[in-house]
Amino acid sequence: MRQDTLLFLLKDDTQEILLAMKKRGFGVGKLNGVGGKVAPGESIEAAAVREAREEIVVVVQESDLLKVGELTFHFAGKPDSDINAHVFFTRVWNGEPTESEEMAPEWFDRAAIPFEKMWVDDKYWLPLVLRGEYVTADFLFNHEGSALLKYTIEGAPL
Repeated sequence: MRQDTLLFLLKDDTQEILLAMKKRGFGVGKLNGVGGKVAPGESIEAAAVREAREEIVVVVQESDLLKVGELTFHFAGKPDSDINAHVFFTRVWNGEPTESEEMAPEWFDRAAIPFEKMWVDDKYWLPLVLRGEYVTADFLFNHEGSALLKYTIEGAPL
């Protein structure tokens, strides 16, 4: 199963969350956090830091990452496409989020997250982690990833 990272930048003073529009590859056209595949020999935290630098040109320190969940994604009939995503928040970074070839970042009010522009599963787990829960979830999508067929979510206080 492929190991991935998913990182969300949070501003507590304005209650904003950074989402980025995926411009190419898997998930193109959807808003999401930044992140991606963990490289061989790379720690999950190092991958989150690297992806933030590559995708939105900000510098994050591993020590400033807060792990808030672990999500497993399955695609019907495609077991080789399964993903285990490690979800992080950070409130500390250096640099201004900047558009790259892969992602176009934008700040959103946490009370008005545009879930209709995101993966369908996000509306089920993201509000829980924003409320301070650690989430473990399992999602089954159809073969194309366009429809959610089944899911389970467990939350516990961080």
